[in-house]
Amino acid sequence: MRKKNLRIATILPYKENYTFSKAQAAAIWVCDFFKYSKNKKDNFIFGNTNTRDYLTKNYINVPLDKKSKLKSTTIEYCNNFISSIKNKDFDIVEIHNRPLVFTYLKKKIDQKFILYFHNDPISMKGSKTVTERINLLNNVDKIIFVSKWTQNRFFKDLDQKLLHKTEVVYPSIHKEKKIYKKNNNIVFVGKLNESKGYDIYKDAILKILEEFPKWKAFSIGDESRERPIINHPRHHELGFLKHKKVLKFLDKSQIAVVPSRWEEPFGRTALESSSRACATIISNRGGLPETTDHRVILNKLTAEDLYIEIKKLIKNDKLRKKIQLNGFKNVKHTIKNNSLLIDSIREKLIHNFSLNFIKNKLRIINLYNSGQKLNHRLYNISIGKKFTNGFIRNGHDVLEISDRDFMRQNRLFPLRNTNSKFQDYLIETFKNYNPDFFIFGHTNNIDLQTLNKIKSQNKSLIISQWNEDPVMPSLDYSKKNIQNISLYSDIVNHNFITTHPSVLNKQTKFIKNLHFFFVPVDKNIECFDVFNLNPAMDLFYAMSHGVNRATLKKGKIDDRINFLNKLTGKLQNINYDFYGFKNKEPIWGNNFYQALVNSKMGLNLSRGLPTKYYSSNRIASLIGNGLLTFIDKKTQIDDFFNQNEIILYENIDDLSHKIKFYKDNPKIRKKIAANGKKKYFKLFNELKITKYIIDTSLGNSTKLY
Repeated sequence: MRKKNLRIATILPYKENYTFSKAQAAAIWVCDFFKYSKNKKDNFIFGNTNTRDYLTKNYINVPLDKKSKLKSTTIEYCNNFISSIKNKDFDIVEIHNRPLVFTYLKKKIDQKFILYFHNDPISMKGSKTVTERINLLNNVDKIIFVSKWTQNRFFKDLDQKLLHKTEVVYPSIHKEKKIYKKNNNIVFVGKLNESKGYDIYKDAILKILEEFPKWKAFSIGDESRERPIINHPRHHELGFLKHKKVLKFLDKSQIAVVPSRWEEPFGRTALESSSRACATIISNRGGLPETTDHRVILNKLTAEDLYIEIKKLIKNDKLRKKIQLNGFKNVKHTIKNNSLLIDSIREKLIHNFSLNFIKNKLRIINLYNSGQKLNHRLYNISIGKKFTNGFIRNGHDVLEISDRDFMRQNRLFPLRNTNSKFQDYLIETFKNYNPDFFIFGHTNNIDLQTLNKIKSQNKSLIISQWNEDPVMPSLDYSKKNIQNISLYSDIVNHNFITTHPSVLNKQTKFIKNLHFFFVPVDKNIECFDVFNLNPAMDLFYAMSHGVNRATLKKGKIDDRINFLNKLTGKLQNINYDFYGFKNKEPIWGNNFYQALVNSKMGLNLSRGLPTKYYSSNRIASLIGNGLLTFIDKKTQIDDFFNQNEIILYENIDDLSHKIKFYKDNPKIRKKIAANGKKKYFKLFNELKITKYIIDTSLGNSTKLY
């Protein structure tokens, strides 16, 4: 079991002052999220600062000999940090804005690492090249960016499949309780240089002050180099102010201006101004548009355009107050919510494990493809694995056999010799283990003669097979699937499928003892409550061109692709995260979960026409992890789930409308998603499904739901 609180070491750049008098973006970011973290008692912040007015008491100063020019300051900083934590047992080391610090520390200490980027990664030593960034992705446990723009810059010329190791957590702010009385102030906050657009502000504000004598202008910030100077009696240059004083000044100002030429990684001033009910004007650079949805964006970055927009806000009281009120009421990034997100990211790096104790009741052989050849990337969607878990938790003893892995590992020439060796292995294993129940799924590697031999060894042996693939007449693939089921259907006692048996009975009358089972959820696999998280994306969908393939088949088009093409055309302002679509490769294993928990809602779309009760096994991943899930009404899943637990759609227009509605109504979305997960685990958890399969196979009276 892991400790209740994580111990976290947070490292700031050595030039970043963690003080009230000189704190800038990264220091403010760390301070804000520290205060609301559940782990704050065991989170220590390391940096290098000359003054002692530290922002929080948990700060530890790392000394540096900055006078020496014979050694690397970065290496000295890292070595002194290592000395500082020598006797401290940290779970996670978090590094802000210094990839070179990570590269050095990774070689020296064995910890989980999170790397935060507050600036353009391509401009920083240690992440400029593609090779450097791939190395970071391969070695850092998690990379966090302060905006989607910085994330996109990091992934320039990189495969988007690797996004799963990253997250966007925005700089955030508290939502104010009231709007203060406003003075006729126009304010600029930031470095007073041309990269920040201060020259544009200068030319625009001089015209404004001449035209509107009741208004004043202010500049908050400094610049040691040559810079524009504004000479006007109603313009006041306040210099560098403490962060709290800046916020108080914004509280009483009408208009804030952020006309940056520089590609801002985020643009904290815009967020703060909007949240303080300032009508905020920004340029369309970098991450600035991600700060707030209620602002004015300059069409052209010129003094004339800025003058026009300021003038418009001064003369149009109704427009100005509307922008102010909307920005105040709809703060896009709040400290409380994003603190929860950061804590969640941290916790996912440290795993809990529990042991199950076997009680000998039935002896069960469970044969399925465990995916060793695929490096177990299918573990989270493996029904065979969930069956094993359920059998064991119900008190049975289980022996697993992976037929495909055995065949691969013992491959001989001719191939017939390998098959013969596998049959001998099965027969001898059954002799030694003498199971009561044999269940297998998705195999054609067992000879019928072998089944007869093992049945002859134990006359009371019960054999069942299961198949999770569709058996719908609308899908050509189903013909092969039905053949696979039919191969063993006469010799086994029971056949379990994930489509309602009536669908198969219409296609063939030769398969007896058909039973429906629902894709199970497992408490250790579907273990997230996304409705309690704050995902960045709105809608998740993942498909593949066959689970044994890790990549897309070029040029392959099916009904799902056509459906998604139409749907995405209707999803304006919806952040969808689709995999296996539009050249975005499928994702598997932990990558799948990293992406899944980053979306609020999930689309359950299966191959072929909607068919009674059939769903791909990803339905368990979606509903079972607490995503609000959309399912075609024609699947008749409402026999199990009601409208307060899942969302049924009738057609693509109905679906797109409902996606937009639940995006805009998070309280309703979270409630329905929570209800859906609760119902799924009540009806179809791994314990109930495996008990149903055993009871049905043994001839005991039982019901699925």
